[in-house]
This record gives sequence, structure tokens and C-alpha cells, in this order.
Amino acid sequence: MDCLIHPTYFPNIAHFVAMVNSNSVCFEVCDNYQKQSFRNRTEIYGANGKLALTVPVSYTQKNRQLYKDVKIANDDNWQQLHLKSLQSAYSMSPFFEFYIDDLMPLFEKRFDYILDLNLYCFEVLLRSLQMDLVTSKTKSFEKEPDGKMDFRPLVMRNHKVDNLETYTQVFTEKHGFIPNLSILDLLFNEGPNTELYLKPQKL
Repeated sequence: MDCLIHPTYFPNIAHFVAMVNSNSVCFEVCDNYQKQSFRNRTEIYGANGKLALTVPVSYTQKNRQLYKDVKIANDDNWQQLHLKSLQSAYSMSPFFEFYIDDLMPLFEKRFDYILDLNLYCFEVLLRSLQMDLVTSKTKSFEKEPDGKMDFRPLVMRNHKVDNLETYTQVFTEKHGFIPNLSILDLLFNEGPNTELYLKPQKL
């Protein structure tokens, strides 16, 4: 089955479970932008528990904007702040040093649009994971997609995913297991076993 899904900033684990278990991935790029979603946000495991990293965007609720037209507010030094947060959270994880160099272009290259950042982020992650996925983009918005599994609800922060298996996280002893964080949490902790973890998961 093919899946229809939103490209997000460092996608969470549920996004990757949906994608690796599909024949092909179609990215929704023709929808309206919505606040309070993972389009411009990812969640990691910091020393004090769950930590949100948010890409600042220039967006007003008054005029509906297409996702692909929403610009990043690059006045803030958000990329360096996100990098420092990842270093603080994962420098002690088993595979941080192994993967961080692959990810550096995401913190050094300037992006004007959130959708461009997210699509490039996905490409970088695929290279790090050494995974091949067949991808395409939507050409128009379909409320009821034909012939595809609709995983677009996963983009909403209030969409619950509670049935993922546990794995060892850096601060598990401190705060317990936190499910469905950014794929980075799984990558830095499980490394080459990441795909083996993702395949048997069910959504």
C-alpha cells in the first residue's frame, strides 16, 4: 500500500513507521498550513524530559496560507539553538558522533521555506539511515485520497501513538520511556538497528 503523509521537521517515529512499511510515500504539499503541528516542530529527550524544538515561521491565521508558501523567520538564530539542544541531549548516546556530521548541513544551510527545509531534512535522514524509499508529491489537495493510506493525521500534535515498543533512551532511568519522539532519538540511541526497530511496529 502507498501512504500519504506530511513532510515534517525531523519526523517522529510514527511517521517513519508508516513510511518504511509502505510501497511508496506521497508527500502532501498542497494543503493549508496549520499551527500546533509537527510541520515546524520536533520533540527530543532532554535531561529534563520531553523537549520541543520549533522552527519559527512567518504565518498569520487571518489569511490562509498554503504549507508550501510559509516562510521561516530566520531573524532568530534557531538553527544553532537546535544544534546545541541536540548536543546537550544526545552527546552521551551511543551513535551521536557517528551521525551528527551527516546532519550538519541542516544547521548550516539557510532555508527560506519550511516545506523546503522538511523535504531536505527527509533526504538527509534517508542517507543517514541508508534507506531507499520511493517518494512523490501531491499535485492537488484531496480530502479523501484514492488508493493511499492516509497518514496525514500524524502531523497533529494531539494525535496519540501509544503502542510503539520501548528501546533504551539516554535518560530512561531519570524519566522513563518517552514514545514517538523525533526519529533522531531512535537514530542516536539505536544507530544501524533503527530500520530493524521500525519494520515490525504497528500504528
